This record gives sequence, structure tokens and C-alpha cells, in this order.
Amino acid sequence: MRRRCVGALVSCFVASCFIAWGAAQVFAQGALSPRPPAQDPAKPETKQTPADGQQEGAQVHTGVTSGLDTEARLQNLLADHEFLRIEAQLDRMPADEAQFYRGILANRKNDLKASAALLEPLADKIAATGAPGPEKLGQEKLLRKALAEDYLRLGDWAKAAKAYKTLETRVGSQLTADEQDELELPVKLLPLAAKNDPMTVDPYDPFGLPVNRNLLGLLDIPVFVDARPHSWMLEPTAPFNLIARSLAQEAGLTVSDAAVTIHTLTGRPMQVHMTVIPRFTIGGAITFHDMTAFVFEDSDYAFKQTHYQVQGVLGYPAVAALGSLTITDNAMIEVRPPATGAKDEANFHSDPGAQFFFDGDQMVVAMNNAPAAGVVAAGDATSGGGAAAEKAAKAGEAASTGDVRMFVLDASGQQTYLTSRYYEEHASDFTGQKMEMFTLPASPNTPAQPAYTAETVNLAFGPTVVAVHYIPVLTQPVGDAALDDVYGVLGLDALDQLASYTFDFKAMTLSVRNRE
Repeated sequence: MRRRCVGALVSCFVASCFIAWGAAQVFAQGALSPRPPAQDPAKPETKQTPADGQQEGAQVHTGVTSGLDTEARLQNLLADHEFLRIEAQLDRMPADEAQFYRGILANRKNDLKASAALLEPLADKIAATGAPGPEKLGQEKLLRKALAEDYLRLGDWAKAAKAYKTLETRVGSQLTADEQDELELPVKLLPLAAKNDPMTVDPYDPFGLPVNRNLLGLLDIPVFVDARPHSWMLEPTAPFNLIARSLAQEAGLTVSDAAVTIHTLTGRPMQVHMTVIPRFTIGGAITFHDMTAFVFEDSDYAFKQTHYQVQGVLGYPAVAALGSLTITDNAMIEVRPPATGAKDEANFHSDPGAQFFFDGDQMVVAMNNAPAAGVVAAGDATSGGGAAAEKAAKAGEAASTGDVRMFVLDASGQQTYLTSRYYEEHASDFTGQKMEMFTLPASPNTPAQPAYTAETVNLAFGPTVVAVHYIPVLTQPVGDAALDDVYGVLGLDALDQLASYTFDFKAMTLSVRNRE
């Protein structure tokens, strides 16, 4: 399956015809020892052994083997998104190695300035030594990719353009097909914006605004482009803001003469230009100045079957200005600004939840190991009382003991499903059930996969346990590391049953509230 940065818009429409794209998690204790997940071609085949600090027989959640050297083992953990396990080993690493992994982890935690400060000296050292040996190519690829992402998310267009070009030049031959797809947009689009000024944001107070579910089943929010009202899709993991040409013309924006042809956005060739929006407002409450956006032709994001025209996409560059974003079940979004001083820091409260990370174009969530289905009813962990409080405390301790599973969260997808890694730990739950073929959401060209249906799955967002029902569970790896290295994909069907869910971009946590 080829990953796309903003292709979720198209994939979610396809999903409405086939089933959809999503993800989820839970965890009853599994009786079977997991077999190794499908391997990325760049990753050595591994087998399961206890993690550092675990006793023999403890449940292991990723593939490592004592036969691998330290660097290969750590890179395997990184590929499996086992960030918490790497972090636990930092103090035992040599200084240069610890600096490298601290920089990579800071990137995943969205601590961008810290990541750049750690990785820049290492990139300079690599450049000074010339071409790295084969054993160091993997490390240079990780370093340069993370550093380029740092600059992009910080809005430093010139540094980001240069960093992505260097990444492509030095290690392009080492990139997988998925990685090449992921790089197409920044490599091609950033040169169009390299001379643009950074975007600025006016101070603002907490606010709420109504949102709509559009014809594709995704969230549209009210925005103003130079005082003209429109509705844009909310896509937090999209690396760029996008605007339809008709809107750019209506607002009198200057569209660049230069254009590039891209393919990975929709799977079809399309020309994209660049513009700068002098004044952009979300719901009349938060104002951005000099917002860079990339201009697509209206026909490239028009869905004839549903008569829906995408007006714009609000991606990470805008969402990053928000301290926290709460989506409620009464069609409202509540926004709280980030803390900017000592007083704000003291008053900034983050609800407990599941820690999340940015890994390329994925949002990866560290989900606590929940009790088996039926052991804890939805809401028990947050309803108060002695037994419930004790369960909540135990769930909250899971992350510190390493009892977590990594899931992809797709807030623009519409269905949750679990991968073969989940199945390996829960195979006995499906004894006697009938297996059916399941078409992967967003990948209708991928052959249908054998799958069971989990009647009830418990998801643990930190101390809060949520029960979701009738979740497809793949029984075999699909050969795509982006899926096979996680336990599932959490989509809107799981999130929509909640009273609210909050993305806190300061604490990097996803917290949820069950309905009463």
C-alpha cells in the first residue's frame, strides 16, 4: 500500500464505498507468542526476545534479537515505533549515539527546536566525512529525514527545502517506495515557497466553534480567507495547507507562475501552484498572517458522485498554532491556546491520556494494555469509586512498565481495524469463528485479506477505557511496514462514539471522555 500525505481525502471517499480507513486498539493478555511482523525490505528479519529489563516470559511487543548489533536493534525498535523503549535505554548509550536518538525522539515528540539542535551538529559531522559506509547509511537516512521534518514543521521554508533536497541527493537510493512517495510533496513543493516569510499568529483566547461533517464524512470548519467565509477540511497530519484555485482567485490572491506536477496526492498527475494568504482566520477567533498555501485546480478535488468540492485543507502548519483541540459530540470544536509564559505554564492543565507521536506522515498513539473485552465496561475507569479508581491507576501505570502497544490514528478515516500483530496476541479469542475477506480501507487495489471480527475491543487511552464493537482483525501481514509494524488503525467510528476527544499538542497526549 502506498502512503499518501493528504490522500486521506480521496481514500476516505473510496472507503465509503469499500469500508474505510481507520484504527484501534485494546489488549487482553494473549496466550500465543507473536510471530515476527512482515519485514520492511531494509530491516533484517528478527525474532521475539525479552526487552531490556524484562524477565524471560514477559510479553514482548516488537521484534528484536540478541543476534543483532546494537545499532540494528535500535533501528528495528525505531521502525516499530517503540519510542518509549528506546528512551529507557538512552542513559546506557555512548554520547554520540545517545545524542542521535535523543534528536530522533524529540522529532517524534514534536519538540522540534530541541530535535534540530541535537541533529544539526551530527549532520555537519556526517557531511564533513563524505559518503558514509553502508553500515551508516540507515542512520544518515533517519537523521536527515527527521531534520528535514523539523524545519518543515517549524515553518522554515528555505531550510526545509534545502534539507529535503540533501536527503534525496545523499540517501535517495536507500529509500523504499513508500518513503519516496512520502517525500514527493516536500521535495517538489518546498522550492516554490523557499523565499516565503514565516507565518505569524495573533494572540487569542480559548474559543469554540461549530463544525460540520461533510459529504465525505470528514470534518469541515469555518474559516475566512481575507474576510471571505469558506469551509475547509481539518487534516492535522497533512504537511501543507491547500486551497482551491477558485477560492484563491475570489480572494484576489497572487498565485505563483511556477508550478510542479505531483502524483501522490490523488494518485493522478496534478499541477500545483503556491500562494500566500495575507490574513486567514479560523472561526473569526484566531488570525494567521502570511499563511503559505498550495493551490490545486478545483477539478482535482471534486467528487462527482457526492457533488462535493473541496475548498481547502487545513493541515499541520495551521493546527500547530493550537495548544489543544477538542472535538465534541455536539458538533463543536474547542480550542485552547498554547502556554506562552510562566503564568500560562502554571495554569496549563493537560488531562491524562495516551501519548502520541508524529512519525513522518503518521500519528502514532501509545495505547495502554487494556483488560480483556468484557472485564471493564466503557466508562468504568473514569466513573470514580474505589474499584474503578484502582483500575484507572493500574492503566495509568502501564506506560511506565512498557505495557503499551503502538497504533496509527487516522482522524480523517472512518473505520477502525486491527492488524495481524493484534491477532497474534489474541488468536484464541477467534476459535470457532468464521473467517471472511476484508478489503483494506484506502487500498481497494490491494487483494482482500482474511479477517475475523472482534465483537468487543477495549481501548485504553491512558486511564480511560473505551469499548468499541465489531472491529475487523487481519490474520496475516499485508506486506506494508506502515501497517504491519503497528497493532491497528484507529478511525472516526471509534472516536465518534465518545463525548469528546482532545489532541493536546503541548503535552502530546490524546485524551477522551466517554458518554454518560
